Order: sequence, then C-alpha cells, then structure tokens
Amino acid sequence: MSAEERSLNFIEQIIEDDLKAGLSQDKLRFRFPPEPNGYLHVGHASAICLNFGLGLRYKAPVNLRFDDTNPAKEEQEYVNAIKKDVEWLGFKWAEERYASDYFQELYDWAIEFIKNGKAYVDSQTSEEMAKQKGTPTQPGTNSPYRDRSVEENLRLFEGMKNGDFPEGQHILRAKIDMASPNMLMRDPIMYRVIHAHHHRTGDNWCIYPMYDWAHGESDYLEQITHSLCTLEFLPHRELYDWFLDQIYDSSKVRPKQREFARRNLSHTVVSKRKLLQLVTEGHVKGWDDPRMSTISGMRRRGYTPAAIRNFADTIGIAKRTNLIDVSLLEFCVREDLNKTAPRVMAVLDPVKLIITNYPEGKEEWLEAENNPEDESTGSRQVPFSRELYIEREDFMENANSKYFRLTLGKEVRLKNAYIIKGESVVKDADGNITEIHATYDADSKSGSGTEASLRKIKGTIHWVSIQHALPAEIRIYDRLFTHENPDGDKEVDFKEYINPNSLEVITGYLEPGLKDAKAGEHYQFQRLGYFCVDPDSTDGKPVFNKTVGLRDTWAKVESKE
Repeated sequence: MSAEERSLNFIEQIIEDDLKAGLSQDKLRFRFPPEPNGYLHVGHASAICLNFGLGLRYKAPVNLRFDDTNPAKEEQEYVNAIKKDVEWLGFKWAEERYASDYFQELYDWAIEFIKNGKAYVDSQTSEEMAKQKGTPTQPGTNSPYRDRSVEENLRLFEGMKNGDFPEGQHILRAKIDMASPNMLMRDPIMYRVIHAHHHRTGDNWCIYPMYDWAHGESDYLEQITHSLCTLEFLPHRELYDWFLDQIYDSSKVRPKQREFARRNLSHTVVSKRKLLQLVTEGHVKGWDDPRMSTISGMRRRGYTPAAIRNFADTIGIAKRTNLIDVSLLEFCVREDLNKTAPRVMAVLDPVKLIITNYPEGKEEWLEAENNPEDESTGSRQVPFSRELYIEREDFMENANSKYFRLTLGKEVRLKNAYIIKGESVVKDADGNITEIHATYDADSKSGSGTEASLRKIKGTIHWVSIQHALPAEIRIYDRLFTHENPDGDKEVDFKEYINPNSLEVITGYLEPGLKDAKAGEHYQFQRLGYFCVDPDSTDGKPVFNKTVGLRDTWAKVESKE
C-alpha cells in the first residue's frame, strides 16, 4: 500500500497541517541525528525509516548529523558503522553534518547568553547541585553563584574553554527558573569541561555542549523544519523551545520538535549501555554478532534491508510505547527472502541412505528450480548418486499411517529425483541407525513425463549426494534472551535471561554448487529455513548463518508452556 493510499500517521498529519498553515514545501528538511557512541540497533532502524521515509514522501532533503558532543564515549569507528548502516538500509542523506561543526557558533551564542544575563558559571559540586535543584514536587533554590557578574562569568568561561580548570570544577548553566515544574528548566547545564581527544576537533576544545543546548541550535543552523525524537524527549521540548527563543531570527525557519513512541522488540535489548556490556563481557562475539539487535548484527545474520523497511512500515509510529513481537520482524524477513532467495539442498543432521539397486559408480545431474517464486532465475544441475545424505528426522523405522516421510516398506519421493522405498537399516552397537537401505523406481525420475514419474506420493524429502557433498560450518542462531521483555523486570539483571542455547555450531552437507557462494548471499535450504553466507567463510571452508526458519517455531514452544 502506498503512502497516498493509506491514512496519514500523526507525524505526517503535523507536517500536512504546517503546510496548510503556510510552510512552503520546498522548506521542508529532516534529519537523523545519532550519537556515535555505539552501533545502531533495530530501534534506530525505525527512526531512520521514519525520517528518510518522510524525505522521500515530501521530496525533502534529510541530513545525517552526528551528535558528537561527548568525546569520552565517541569514536570514528562508530561514525563509519552508522554511515554504512544507513546506506545499507537503502537511504541517502543530503548532507553529512556534525554537532562539532557548530562548536564555534554555540560558544559565541553562549557568550551572548552570559552578556544578556541568561547564563552563568556555577562552581558547586554535583552533589550540591542535586540538592539545590529540588524535587518534582518541591521547587529548587538558586545557586550561590547564580548572580556572579558578567565579567566574572566571561573570565571563568574562557578559562574553562582554555583548559585552565579540571573536569567538574565549573559548568555553564542557563539562567531560567529554579521553581519551574519542569525540572529540566531549572537552570540546565549548557557546557561542561571534558579533557579528552575529540575524533574530529582533536584537542581544540576543553568544553563540550550538552545535548539540549547543541541539538536544537544545530537544527536551527541546518534549518530543519521537523525535529523528530522519541517520547522520552517530550519534557525536553520546553527547553528546546526556550533555547530557540533566545536566538531565533524570524526571517528563518524555526525548527519544531515532535515526539513519537519507541517500538520495543521482544526478546532483545536495545540500550547501547547493555549492548556494550554484552560485547565487552563476551556474551556475544562483537557488535555484529547475528544474535544482537544491531543493524550490523541483523545484516550479518541475513536480514535484508527491504525486510527491515517493511517491518518499520508495518509497525508504524505511535504516541504510546509498546512491545512488538520479534516474530513480526522474522515474518517480514521470511516474506522477503521467499521472493528472492535461491533454493538449494542441504542436510544438517545427516544419516546415510544407500539406494541398493542404483548402479554402483553411476552419477547423474538432475535439474532443479532455483526459485519457484521467480521463473526468471532458471534452474541448476544437482548431482545424484547411489549414496546420499538425508535428514535423520526424515526417517522413522516404525512409523504410523500419518508419517509421510521415509519408513520401511513405504515410498517417498526424493526432491527433483526418484521415488524410493525403505527396505532395511543398519545399526551400531548402541542401536543407533547408521545406514538406511532403500530401492528406487528407475522410471520415476521427476520431470521425465513417464507414467511412474507422475505417480502421486504423499511425502517428499531433500537429500545431498555424499560423493559430491560440500561440508560447511552451520551456525544455528536462536533468540538471545529467553524472556520476551528482558528489560521489563527491573529487579533482575537482564543478563540472567541470556539464552544459553542461542548459538549451536554444527557441520552440514550442501550441494556442491555452493562452493563459490559469497559472503552476504542468501539461500533457502529447502525444508529447513533461510541461511546467509557469513564473512568468516574462506575458500574450502564455507560458513552459513541461519537467518530464520520457514515458520515461527517459537510460537509452538510458547503455546506448550
């Protein structure tokens, strides 16, 4: 459904109302403003799709602006990763900007604030300031330094900028209202001293602006019309507007902050702090571990940009926070890969099948469709021989009448090949089946047009020729957390919910055509699920990640509990 055919969401309605009120459409400009202190996650993906989606809908530019105001936590590595993620999702930004681009303008405005009696240097400790700020039900009290002279404030502020003071000795605060019911308006901090190397400005600055001071002013400098934030920034809107009031020139566009609710995803955490813990404490193998909720992790697992965009569009935006079941994201991935992923055969839990009446030494190459959803993908040749691997679960020695896979005395079709009948088994000393012996109907080859090939057989199973099989490392990923909302129980450490079975590494056997598969390529292992080639793959040692199963297995598990 196109944007024109569906109803407007409340953000679009705000924009439409602004256009009707006189805002020129050619003035519309949006931005996506991540802080480069970690990798982007699925929540950011929704925000990216929202902002850049609005840009596409209204043919308006969208800036990518890095909120790089805390050099102690920000790195160029994260900048590069964020840019890669946005591009991978399929979006292009109009301009690449940084809050650090505006450090001089912000500083100059701060000087004017001091001169106009709108800001002052405070020398209290953080503990003293916390007490002085009051509570949500009690007004704060003025800082003993609130009435410093303009001259002293300018001198101290310049000293802060020049690095004359240690961190924490002085801060610059806006002078607003210590009795405001909104605690964010009680003389908020504008600048603090940080002695750290900045990834762009080096050691040029020893003071760094706070988010609330830098963000709205950056929007103003870039002439952003609609500054879209998550709901926790709703109390910040009053401060956003107050800062703009002090500098606003009526000849320019005035940015408007509006908020939307986070859409949390079940069985995940999206807090950068918690994601960082998972990485640094070794619970996962990096920011791009396929179990992570990061965009880079989803990419490595095999999720597609189209699936993530469709997921973001499906859940939409709302004014109230809620928990979205991860199965919806998996459905979107499955739906997209069903259209695009080539079909191949792979056996992940093999048992040997010998077709006793098939000539020894014979091999033939059988035709198989690449993707029945897309005829243009054509077909491929798959080798067939006397000895095959099949899935262990596709054979049952003693089966009831409702079992339609291979069993003794009954027929089943081998995918793209022949009809076979189970005849006998070979077992080891422990009673485990090591070989299955079967016979085949030589006239039943799929697609041959013979009467035997047209016989209706209820069961079809996949297979791989042992002689031609390509061994591969298969990484089976499951949800990282067993609890649907690991952040929900504040009394319990979220790490207590880590799924100990979130990764299983096995050896699988694939049809040989996959030996040249490239990192990032997607395949459907028929009857098993969707898999993606991992970057760890090397010549002769392919590695595949399980992206998602053919159906939601968690729904079955949860229904039994």
